[in-house]
Amino acid sequence: MLLKGTKLYSILFIKCPRCHKGKFLEANPYKLSNFNKVKKHCPKCQLKYSIEPSFYTGSMYVSYAVGIAVAVAVYVLTLLFGLDIGIGTLFTLIVVALVLTMPWIAAVSKIIWANFFFKFDKHIAQNVN
Repeated sequence: MLLKGTKLYSILFIKCPRCHKGKFLEANPYKLSNFNKVKKHCPKCQLKYSIEPSFYTGSMYVSYAVGIAVAVAVYVLTLLFGLDIGIGTLFTLIVVALVLTMPWIAAVSKIIWANFFFKFDKHIAQNVN
């Protein structure tokens, strides 16, 4: 695939930052029983996903930025579609969008945070099935 080997691939597909083959999360972000639970290590390359206790606490900063991006996207979409709505309706639309995308935002924030600290290794990726 064209993106394989880039951080963008790992983020878009929520895959291991080092090998891009193993799953990063225990389950789908919207499965509430395992709400965005990160695996202890990559099932393919055995990378330990957590460098230290509470490692993913830093992803809160990333989730703030992703949440702002979602809110801005909702606002831009209302402008592009020419919707003439009041500030209260716009606020409600943004809140609904944020609530609906909350599991995805949390998952993407954790994988972005992990990609700050782990690098793709093509030699390991080639040796992993």
